[in-house]
Amino acid sequence: METIQNHFFSDMSVMLGRSMRHIFRSMDTIITVTIMPIAFMLLFVYVFGGAIQTGTANYVNYLLPGILLIAIASGISYTAYRLFTDVQKGIIERFRSMPIAPSTLLWGHVLTSLVSNAISVVVIILVALIMGFRSSASILSWLAVVGILALFTLALTWVAVIAGLTAKSTDGATAFSYPIIFLPFISSAFVPTRSMPLVVRVFAENQPVTAIVETIRALLAGQPVSHNIWAALAWCVGILVVAYIFAMRAYKKRV
Repeated sequence: METIQNHFFSDMSVMLGRSMRHIFRSMDTIITVTIMPIAFMLLFVYVFGGAIQTGTANYVNYLLPGILLIAIASGISYTAYRLFTDVQKGIIERFRSMPIAPSTLLWGHVLTSLVSNAISVVVIILVALIMGFRSSASILSWLAVVGILALFTLALTWVAVIAGLTAKSTDGATAFSYPIIFLPFISSAFVPTRSMPLVVRVFAENQPVTAIVETIRALLAGQPVSHNIWAALAWCVGILVVAYIFAMRAYKKRV
């Protein structure tokens, strides 16, 4: 059993190294993923911020959690694209003919998504600090934020794996991320839900992004997270489990 586990982790480290080399040889993907959320942050803070009433003195503090989720939702599209490219080039079949653990190719892409999105998140937070973002969160609160963002990234990355394995074209592999990127705009990420029409408000208050945004916002402000943290965790874990099951089915069908 130990030999099998060691074999799996060694194979996975090789696949992770392979995917990370692709990332560092093409840093424009991380730059592209980072630029759009930063542009949104600049636009909303310096153009719309004065007209938006959030009940907070510092709008960038209110805005940052939603911007981070947009960055992650944008970043996972590249995971789908890289996996789709492997499928089209026959890389999966080539690796399947080798004595390696079957799912390590997928895990290499998934872990690469975690690392690349973490880099984007750090860059965005640094820009937010320059723009005036301040946090009174404790170390434990920051660790909780990191954990929630990592869980959110994992959940969406397995959704990206499904797209990468089943898409018929490059556009199809990445298009799934557009609704996910748009979802924060119909949530409490940019404005309080109380300002929305009834139907929109009901949807905004009961979709996953609002629970995750409210949880991260409360943690960064050093405030109680109330029931939002359980809703956020339930959404992330639920999406992760369902996406993982369908991704593995798609992978088995593909190979």
